[in-house]
Amino acid sequence: MNIQIFGTKRCFDTKKAERFFKERKVKFQFIDLNEKSMSKGELTSILKSKNINDLINTKSKDYAKLNFGSIRSSEIKAELLLKNQKVMMTPIVRNGKEATVGYEIDVWNKWINEQV
Repeated sequence: MNIQIFGTKRCFDTKKAERFFKERKVKFQFIDLNEKSMSKGELTSILKSKNINDLINTKSKDYAKLNFGSIRSSEIKAELLLKNQKVMMTPIVRNGKEATVGYEIDVWNKWINEQV
């Protein structure tokens, strides 16, 4: 199992995701989106298992400023997300080719149970 958690240190759901994996003694890599941006390859990998609209935080301050609501093209949304990663929902948890957005304990438990 190769777990990556993309989020911010100030996000409560990201902290809960970290705690979830620590309590189950599952090693993970934490990537703070405030310090290191997600690469285009990482975003592309996540978009293979998630819809672009699932990644966009409609409550973000930058959501309205960047006019995300009126953009229809997934490619343009992906480019905007790469440049403005503060609009992403967190945590984004990757396990190989699979990914979750937000606090999805059921999916994470399934991943752990499949490893046993």
